[in-house]
Amino acid sequence: MKKYVDVIVPLSIANLFTYSLPEELENKVKTGCRVVVPFGAKRYYTAIVVKIHYSAPEEYETKEVTEVLDESSAILHTQLKFWQWVADYYLCTLGDVYKAAIPSGMKLESETIVTYNQEYEAAEKMSDKEQTLLDILSNDNEQCITQIERAANIKNILPVVKSLLEKGAIFIKEELKRNYKPKTEARVRLTESMNCEIAVKESFDKLSHAPKQLAVLMKYIEISGWMSDNSDNLKEVSKKELLEKSGASASILNGLADKGILEIYYHEVGRLEKYNSDTVPMNMLNTIQQNSFNNILSAFHQKNICLLHGVTASGKTEIYIHLIQEVIKAGKQALYLLPEIALTTQITNRLKKVFGSRLGVYHSKFPDAERVEIWQKQLSENDYDVILGVRSSIFLPYRRLGLIIVDEEHETSYKQQDPAPRYHARSAAIMLASIYGAKTLLGTATPSIESYYNATHGKYALVEMKERFQNIQLPEIEIVDIKELTRKKRMNGHFSPYLLQKIRESLENKEQVILFQNRRGFAPMIECRTCGWVPKCKNCDVSLTYHKGLDQMTCHYCGYTYNVPKSCPACGGVELINRGFGTEKVEDDIKYIFPDAKVARMDLDTTRTRTAYERIINDFQEGKTDILIGTQMVSKGLDFDRVSVVGILNADSMLAYPDFRSFERAFQLMAQVAGRAGRKNKRGLVVLQTKSPELPLIHEVVTNDYFRLYNEQIEERSLFKYPPFHKLIYVYLKHKKEDILEQAAECMARYLRNGLGERVLGPDKPPVGRIQTLFIKKIVVKVELQASMSKVRNYLAQVQRTLIEDQRFRSLIVYYDVDPM
Repeated sequence: MKKYVDVIVPLSIANLFTYSLPEELENKVKTGCRVVVPFGAKRYYTAIVVKIHYSAPEEYETKEVTEVLDESSAILHTQLKFWQWVADYYLCTLGDVYKAAIPSGMKLESETIVTYNQEYEAAEKMSDKEQTLLDILSNDNEQCITQIERAANIKNILPVVKSLLEKGAIFIKEELKRNYKPKTEARVRLTESMNCEIAVKESFDKLSHAPKQLAVLMKYIEISGWMSDNSDNLKEVSKKELLEKSGASASILNGLADKGILEIYYHEVGRLEKYNSDTVPMNMLNTIQQNSFNNILSAFHQKNICLLHGVTASGKTEIYIHLIQEVIKAGKQALYLLPEIALTTQITNRLKKVFGSRLGVYHSKFPDAERVEIWQKQLSENDYDVILGVRSSIFLPYRRLGLIIVDEEHETSYKQQDPAPRYHARSAAIMLASIYGAKTLLGTATPSIESYYNATHGKYALVEMKERFQNIQLPEIEIVDIKELTRKKRMNGHFSPYLLQKIRESLENKEQVILFQNRRGFAPMIECRTCGWVPKCKNCDVSLTYHKGLDQMTCHYCGYTYNVPKSCPACGGVELINRGFGTEKVEDDIKYIFPDAKVARMDLDTTRTRTAYERIINDFQEGKTDILIGTQMVSKGLDFDRVSVVGILNADSMLAYPDFRSFERAFQLMAQVAGRAGRKNKRGLVVLQTKSPELPLIHEVVTNDYFRLYNEQIEERSLFKYPPFHKLIYVYLKHKKEDILEQAAECMARYLRNGLGERVLGPDKPPVGRIQTLFIKKIVVKVELQASMSKVRNYLAQVQRTLIEDQRFRSLIVYYDVDPM
């Protein structure tokens, strides 16, 4: 009987696809393995097998699987189950989850290959570009388009390819490009004919007239231990090591290979960092930490999820380490999730000391090949006991997961915004742990309102730590009214005299300072003083942010750049002024005020690589930097010994956002930033600059009164039907034409109200109504907790299908954000 496979393809298409298996591949396929399949006219994709069966589909004729890539499953059964939950819950396709979950190095891509037609004779004169392309192909008959584009230095080469294709000068074909190549090392060994003492002695005699080659052979014999008593267990010798120790050149070694004495071979080596297997004992827990640790273990007997609410610097990380040790003792794995890559640098060092080579680190700043190797190691018998990573780590293979720690569980960075799946790593981690029968610990100093509600209403267990490690006091928070100071013209740029005085004192005492401004760039906008003209992005409805270092204006939504104008294009005025300020402007001003201080900036612009993160954090930790300026990156659990002053430059900017979570987020950010001050030796100081010192929220930050904030927020959310009392789903519609979008949004809202009634609000225009040339409309669906979410999801999908079937809305984009942040 003919065998068939149902597969997931890495495309945003709802269904699984069925392919037939050629006879020679029938016994090679397993559930969870990767196969290459043709899709469309000339495209090939790497698909994941989810089912093997003997039923041919009735709707279409199947194509054949081209190749099987794995001898065993690359995706575990539990992962496929988890993927299905993510797709169902977050209203996306399995293809979307597949694209997000797997490193791109494990996905083969179809890439156009251009082939030179040897029999072609030109009947007409070629253009310069056409001739250049043919000259490149004459040296190497088959090349992919990206290679030719690079060699020809022609930006848009596709029209040239199309023209030559029409003339018959070239052919094109589709060829699979393998992204991942194992890392290999050139090594050296004696050839088979040399594997006896007589042959080696004879080669010594032959090489008496080639002293340099003889020296290399002698050095090989010395390093490999060939002459020792245990010559059966020779040491592997790398080509690099042999050349370095013998001081010879590669050509001398090649000479020995040509004579059949030595041979060079390639051995696969991992890219993964080799941690020292030597570890140090864990630190002892103090009384408060030990009590919390015991309470968590006890709570896990009653509930699978526990919230650890501990003030900043209470020693939560040490408790995590002890919990991980318990899990490893039980023969299980732990996953330690962090919201930001910046945090992994510091915490990796702490965990490495305790867990050594049992620790694996996984995040997007690693090269793709390295992520592939971690994935493959996780599938092996020699997998990691502990994985430390950011949100994407939940998609790794786990064979014996016992505990997931979600550190700083309140952080918005755990929520994936674009593209789909728009999952929240905290919710996904809880479900992943449930699938494995594992436990989940949520840790934070400022819990999300939803998590604290769940913990106080019995859904989660709750453990609280209200004292800092070694009884260090919480920082003193001083409020500075910058509205009054601005009126009196006493501000120095964006700094109050009080803040500058405290920075000066800190620098004199050889202490460090953190300045927090939650906006990157130099200025959020430039404005003409004469007519009020503001440069806007041509693709999005936002003003362009000025970056002084790049001397250009950039859109933070689509990346569009615009040269800084010398004069106003609207009125010709030359007085263009900056409005607002970002981290780059703060850095500029601080360097001017404190020219002798060593200043660093940590934001998205300065941390685009893994090494950039590590360098900035290590320099600050080692005291090479005096003042660190940053966005919310500096608020997230970083632990620095010598920080005595933290300046929050503009608290009001966090409160103005039109979102029901704005006060909660502002409190969390300010409390977390404040927690960076005075963590070891003495009480720190936080200078909080605001134009609204009378706001209750500011008082709550000063007194660290989370409970008052929580009670206010819970009352408000209950009244207006927000989480945790209702589930939220945002429905987004996008189209290039605003009038068609208006019609589609009204139409969809009408359909939704027919089935969901007053639960549907909108459509409305979001704060940014156009991004990357697409106009946007938003519909809000509020669903009470008692309602069946599966029925709501099915109804949304049904309405979307009905809408897309309308000829007017064929090119409409509809997507969902479940549990939006």
